[in-house]
Amino acid sequence: MKSKILALVLIGFLGIYLAPTLLTKSNGQDNRVYPEFKPTQAYDVEIVKKASLPAKGKPVESGKPPKSSGSVATGILGQTVASTSNRYAVVIGISDYPGSGSDLNYTDNDALAMRNVLVSQYGFNDANIYLLTDGETAAGNPSIIDGSPVYNNIYNAVMDLKYNKGLTSNDEIVFFYSGHGANGRADDGDAEKIDESIVSHDGTNFVSIWDGDLKNWFSNFPTQRIVFLFDSCVSGGMTDLAGVGRIVNMATQETGFNTAIESVYDGIGAGEFTYYFIIKGMAEGLADTTGTPGVITIEESFDYTKANIGYDHPTISDKFTDDLLL
Repeated sequence: MKSKILALVLIGFLGIYLAPTLLTKSNGQDNRVYPEFKPTQAYDVEIVKKASLPAKGKPVESGKPPKSSGSVATGILGQTVASTSNRYAVVIGISDYPGSGSDLNYTDNDALAMRNVLVSQYGFNDANIYLLTDGETAAGNPSIIDGSPVYNNIYNAVMDLKYNKGLTSNDEIVFFYSGHGANGRADDGDAEKIDESIVSHDGTNFVSIWDGDLKNWFSNFPTQRIVFLFDSCVSGGMTDLAGVGRIVNMATQETGFNTAIESVYDGIGAGEFTYYFIIKGMAEGLADTTGTPGVITIEESFDYTKANIGYDHPTISDKFTDDLLL
């Protein structure tokens, strides 16, 4: 009897102790509880700031981008998303960082360009896009913005997809980020000596979301059809997210040429990677090498970007069979 009483007391104690660290999310159909995100402890953190430089590069106004032995596009269309499948996106652009010395000019524009091309070019439902730009979100997801810090918004958006949307293996996810990157020694659960992160904030302090954090967030995800795009410094280290059915597109290398650039191109303020990949390659259709208007795969846009970009050194990890059309 005493042992049963002790067990009940222990269970009650654990419930009280754990309750403040759990968030309950529900969409009316499902109700899951997941741990609150707590920033990972890290050392020797260096924020590698995206730089503003005069526009450079060679956007192709007509014709096809050059084909080379380094092209990742196969010209063979892989499995397309089923008409009955759901497609979601988490689209992040952080311009307003704490203080006055780290703000960016065009990352909001980058996020809007990504959202717009998903809706207009690829038929995404705007209500299925979590648009996170300095506190703003798509109207279809008002619960993501509730006064929470930016880093919590990002986490909650991914967790809402993972646990509350009833995703299946046939559904599709896009994760886009434009902002600063950082490197350092983080206790993020992987074996790397030097880790990379995207840089968010809590309104007062910078908060890094490390590659190991993102790997954990996207582990055991209900779908294997996920596209990542990072327009940030040191983003070449985001290959921790690689996996079957996934494509990780990164504006820079992990080391060496690891600084991302933003500028004004033909009157358009944008991150250089976003300008070529999203605006010129996808929205304007210049990455199309298939001869079918509007059919532009991720691999085609990456090849176009790499062939024409001025400063950045984009890299890719592609584990999707053949070419992926969003």
